[in-house]
Amino acid sequence: MRYIPNSPDERLAMLADIGRSRIEDLFQQIPEHLRLNEPIGIGQPMSEPDLLAYFRDLAASNATDYTSFLGAGAYSHFIPVIIDSLISRAEFFTAYTPYQPELSQGTLQYIFEFQTMICQLTGMEVANASLYDGSTGVAEAVLMANRVNRRDKFVIAGSLHPQYREVISTYTRSLGFTVEYAAHAEAGTLDASTLGIDGDTSAVVVQSPNFFGCIEDLSAIAEAAHAAGALLIVAISEPMSLGMLRSPGACGADIVVGESQSFGIPLSYGGPYCGMFATLEKYVRQMPGRLVGEAYDDQGRRGYVLTLSTREQHIRREKATSNICTNQGLFALMSTIYLSTMGRRGLQEVARQNAQKAHYAAAEIAKLEGFKLKFSAPFFNEFVVRTPRPATDVLSRLLEKQIVGGIALDNHYPDLSDCLLVCVTETARKESIDRLVDALSKV
Repeated sequence: MRYIPNSPDERLAMLADIGRSRIEDLFQQIPEHLRLNEPIGIGQPMSEPDLLAYFRDLAASNATDYTSFLGAGAYSHFIPVIIDSLISRAEFFTAYTPYQPELSQGTLQYIFEFQTMICQLTGMEVANASLYDGSTGVAEAVLMANRVNRRDKFVIAGSLHPQYREVISTYTRSLGFTVEYAAHAEAGTLDASTLGIDGDTSAVVVQSPNFFGCIEDLSAIAEAAHAAGALLIVAISEPMSLGMLRSPGACGADIVVGESQSFGIPLSYGGPYCGMFATLEKYVRQMPGRLVGEAYDDQGRRGYVLTLSTREQHIRREKATSNICTNQGLFALMSTIYLSTMGRRGLQEVARQNAQKAHYAAAEIAKLEGFKLKFSAPFFNEFVVRTPRPATDVLSRLLEKQIVGGIALDNHYPDLSDCLLVCVTETARKESIDRLVDALSKV
């Protein structure tokens, strides 16, 4: 987008047209103590060589030599270099937004392929073009379930990602919904017989692998939900697990949502990421966001178009399924290239390495005096460790040895103040895992 400068006289003329004398008058609603009343400290102009040298020095201060075992919704996976090359090709930048299909075939085709691969991974029948992230995907799924069966009660797993739960609360707090949280059992997973599902329940929301890394029995939960006429919404924050685990669709899920960050998207200090949303074809008209379809012209040539766009800016207006009016195009493209590059066998191999390395780490940590695995349920690449002292203290000592050992759970689960959530992906080498175990033995 071009930058069009305005002279001081032009600015005064525009302000006069709207009855203002100063630009500051436009921000009167912002409290004084929240305003920046001093120049932004970006320094003086620099020549290009000086600017490059400045950023090289700045980059050198980054903590690049730390070993990280963080997870909890943002995962460190290897990203093939082909992704950076292909996302820059002109075929994928034919238009700003794909409203005009004749100008946007490259964009529309990769979105169509993204939707197809999300369906294959989740075992569902239709997927949309992506949502903002996993948390908005879960919240949109709750609203969709309400549209499908007109029920207002939701049973949500307490082991659903805490930030996902916060977004659901923000979405629903003014809608009159009843939200009940189901506690996990001693093994770390839900007990389908104690979820409190009844005839008023619209949907059960469960994450698998859950926030603790434990793999839920989705088939049992689906059976309990469907017996009461409720839907099953399955959230997946670590989609790499789909390279090994049975798909949610095969287990009876009605809506599958989650985060595709693991597929070729950098961690980027926590975002932005790319939400995925898939469901059964019978619910497609209640699905939020964009949907790209395949079509043929009168000469039989294949093309791609936006279809079933039930968004507020189109003809449905107040009957729209969602006010989300776009998708994470660049990140959906990155995920599409990643999945195409890795293929079925590649994804299975990456998932296998995640599981093997995580289980090796868990077994070695469990041998240490004072350390114990908190939950007995099967896990994929994350697990909870009970520590001999507060987890925050353990993490502080690990940081002194340049190891980011995981996440302390006390912020979200006060009763787990002595527990640490550890994640091990394929990027962790055996010597790094052994170094973590050795450091834990000395805390």
